[in-house]
Amino acid sequence: MAMLSFERKYRVRGGTLVGGGLFDFWVGPFYVGFFGVTTIIFTGVGVAMILYGAAIGPTWNVWRISIAPPDIKYGLALAPLKDGGLWQIITFCAIGAFVSWALREVEIARKLGIGLHVPFAFSVAIFAYVSLVVIRPVLMGAWGYGFPYGILSHLDWVSNTGYQYLHFHYNPAHMLAVSFFFTTALALSLHGSLVLSAANPAPGNTVRTTEYEDTFFRDAIGYSIGTLGIHRLGLFLALSAVFWSAVCIIISGPFWTRGWPEWWDWWLNLPVWR
Repeated sequence: MAMLSFERKYRVRGGTLVGGGLFDFWVGPFYVGFFGVTTIIFTGVGVAMILYGAAIGPTWNVWRISIAPPDIKYGLALAPLKDGGLWQIITFCAIGAFVSWALREVEIARKLGIGLHVPFAFSVAIFAYVSLVVIRPVLMGAWGYGFPYGILSHLDWVSNTGYQYLHFHYNPAHMLAVSFFFTTALALSLHGSLVLSAANPAPGNTVRTTEYEDTFFRDAIGYSIGTLGIHRLGLFLALSAVFWSAVCIIISGPFWTRGWPEWWDWWLNLPVWR
């Protein structure tokens, strides 16, 4: 693939965290680096383990293939390969690949001289995954509390875990997460529609600039957050949604074992109702 004209300006040496100039290389238009190599290794081993687990399983139906975590009886110990050990290896490889990818993003950001917003945002997604397969199982005392790797089996795990607490929608952290998810969709829809309305005017009209966008929301709702502000707000809303979704599962079990509707008894017991 031919190098694009702007790539010559930004394909610079340096900015690496590990390996120095030895791993400071590209493959075509893609920067690799030390953490690009580790990403490939972790991904390759993890995918191989998934395929091996599918091969020894009862089906090749992609919807029903499932790599289950170890039984609760193994606690936090290593399990036999065919009795949860595969799940442990795949989990280790997944975390290794995700963290490697985030660190590769750090190196690219350092090369370009930009902020670390992208790897930070991705790290919040990594935290959400780790909370499900490491943090909560460790707090519960067994790897068996992690979710299985499979499409239908994963959905079953989500449903069963929710019903263990009667009604998961009463989880306060779940409420916050869902609120942030919907607000993220609202902010992105407002932002995207505004940009398109300015950049794609009616035939014969000129493309509008940012002051028209600011004026629209000042007239519509009395305030415009601005072009930079809307992206800051969007990032905050999206990361908050992911963060609180991780919190909602971490506190379910290790810190609250009863049905979540019961948690709201404090509201009914307020003196104001008496």
